[in-house]
Amino acid sequence: MTTNAHDALDTLPDAVAAAAFRRLVRHLQHRHDAQNIDLMGLSGFCRNCLADWIRDAGFEGDKAAARALIHGMPQEEWKATRQSPATEEQLARMEASIAKNRVE
Repeated sequence: MTTNAHDALDTLPDAVAAAAFRRLVRHLQHRHDAQNIDLMGLSGFCRNCLADWIRDAGFEGDKAAARALIHGMPQEEWKATRQSPATEEQLARMEASIAKNRVE
């Protein structure tokens, strides 16, 4: 997804944006009942996307380190203790939602 170079969010001080981001991540760590598949189906992004985005923004860790940072634990542990199997309905909603992310 591309962003508008003159987006009003660019005027938000970095400290404020960072505080809001940390609050979002902590909220998602607390609300592990909000499954990634459901986040993807509703909003087109999930915890793994946030991990990818911090790497895109310059986080020096690898993919596993970024995901552990966002999940609050190694991704394998999160999947084993927090993630439930996706249903066909959840997968279909995710696919439809992801299609809305495409910018042409």
